[in-house]
Amino acid sequence: MTEIFEKLDLQTPDFVDENIAKLAELFPNCVTEKLGDKGELEHAIDFDALRQEFSSSIVEGPAERYSLNWPGKRKALVAANTPINKTLRPCRKESVEFDSTKNIFIEGDNRDALKLLQETYLGKIKMIYIDPPYNTGNDFIYNDNFTADKQEYDEASEQKDEEGGRLVANPDSNGRFHSDWLSMIYPRLKRAQSLLDEDGIIFISIADHEIHNLRKMCDEIFGENNFIACFLWKKKGTTSNVKDAQVSSQTDYQLCYGRSKNAKIKQRFRASSDRNYPHVDEDGSYRTTVIEKKDSGAYKRDTMKFEIIGHKPRLGKRWQIGIETAKELENKNRFIWDGEKILQKIYNFEDNDTYSAQPNILDNCGTSASGSELVNDTLFAIPELFDNPKPVELLSHLSNITLENDGTILDFFCGSGTTAHAVMQLNAEDGGNRKCISVQLPEITDEKSEAFKAGYKNIAEIAKERIRRAGKKIKEDNAGKEGIENLDIGFRVFKIDSSNMEDVHLTPDDTKLELFDALEGNIKQDRSSEDLLFQVLLDWGVDLSLSIEHTEIDGKQVFFVDNNALAACFDKDINEEFVTKLAERQPLRVVFRDDGFANDAVKINIEQIFKLKSPATDIKVI
Repeated sequence: MTEIFEKLDLQTPDFVDENIAKLAELFPNCVTEKLGDKGELEHAIDFDALRQEFSSSIVEGPAERYSLNWPGKRKALVAANTPINKTLRPCRKESVEFDSTKNIFIEGDNRDALKLLQETYLGKIKMIYIDPPYNTGNDFIYNDNFTADKQEYDEASEQKDEEGGRLVANPDSNGRFHSDWLSMIYPRLKRAQSLLDEDGIIFISIADHEIHNLRKMCDEIFGENNFIACFLWKKKGTTSNVKDAQVSSQTDYQLCYGRSKNAKIKQRFRASSDRNYPHVDEDGSYRTTVIEKKDSGAYKRDTMKFEIIGHKPRLGKRWQIGIETAKELENKNRFIWDGEKILQKIYNFEDNDTYSAQPNILDNCGTSASGSELVNDTLFAIPELFDNPKPVELLSHLSNITLENDGTILDFFCGSGTTAHAVMQLNAEDGGNRKCISVQLPEITDEKSEAFKAGYKNIAEIAKERIRRAGKKIKEDNAGKEGIENLDIGFRVFKIDSSNMEDVHLTPDDTKLELFDALEGNIKQDRSSEDLLFQVLLDWGVDLSLSIEHTEIDGKQVFFVDNNALAACFDKDINEEFVTKLAERQPLRVVFRDDGFANDAVKINIEQIFKLKSPATDIKVI
């Protein structure tokens, strides 16, 4: 007997499923599949993976399960979770409009950069775009040494080699060809995932060599349910002759995932084309197209309804819109019977504001050739300066279908700086307020290359100069446009370096009496007050692009961040008179250096002074 009403469950909730769902939101990589008691597949928690999330050492777990696995995966997860003792040091001389810009350029290893950005940008990035090494066997990957002991690892991650020695070749003859690439990209995507806003989206450019592995990895990191699309970007306009190639590859993939189910790609407005819409009814103007001949045997018309006769494929013309769609359109009066033909009404969408889904084929978003022409010919006039930079049109399109006219975009494989260029271009077009964070390793240029001959020793230098030139050109091209003078074409340059603080994190066995004298000054001698300021901003999770005002109070240099959100003074010989004047400004937060006070009495009295003058101020020292 057919049930008319849905039956109530009349059972208490399945708390196991609810708990698994909660854990899946926090740690999607820890949810796997297993066979249930009745032999059916069900979701389960990979407790070994969950334990690994809370451990800084490798957790063993030999149980078989459905997952993407490779030699070195657990070490890669440890690398993702291991804290680093580093900071971002500002570099004014390489920046543009340092004091006013909202854009950021970070030079250094992107794995370190992603960790350093965790406090400040956790859950705040609207869009991430990356163009990592494709692992073709001819390119380079990051030299992440997961087999080194702690001392070797610390030395390697210090980036002593300023010439970009963090990259190594990964030829396909390498026995760990795929494993090394996966171990490189895995910790970076782990840290990137946590930076995304709840409705944020990531795009990853990739080719055939690793798309299969990357898709599985992203299912694990972002969650299989958060897969949005695998866009196919047409990077070449014509075929090319490649030695030993059976098929000419004309496309790359743009793999797209959301941070959560709230992440959505914009629908696109289907504006009318040059087509003629000669007919009109109550729904607007329309044209017609033949979709089926009545004698094809697929359907018969009976009192204006479609009745299914058969589903079997057949030679000749087929009903291509599907049974359910046909029924829906019939109910909306979208069909006309004209003799032996069935016509479908196609409306002018400008009449009824209809939107449609984005196509997964990106065939009008620039090409590798147009990207190279813009960088090498137009901006630099140096042929072969940069190999195959992504075109601005591609990044503009991805940004447009993801963001409105604001929000922060992160590109931590920024290459020549296309993403930053696209952000400036879009803001110039619509007056938007998008911001860009670019990260690039100072990868050395070959001494025989045109880039090296032109004076560019590494890729980061090319990217910074490209952004400078692009910003200048955008303003020139839009001269006279209202508001163009306010366009943000600047960027603050930061370079990853060791911590500003002396390394005093010693185990009890390492502590010796003669070391205590050295602890009196805990800040490295070569670090400036501005270096200290930005380490404080990182530690406190304050936006690195906020406005900074430099002023003097009683001869002491004071930084005010975001007007009065934070006051910082790293001068020495701080006295009560200075502290009283600073407290009268009533900053929300204030920070001093621990050894900066004139004497212990001043240090003791500071709290009382602020309680009297500015009781809401949070006081810290470094």
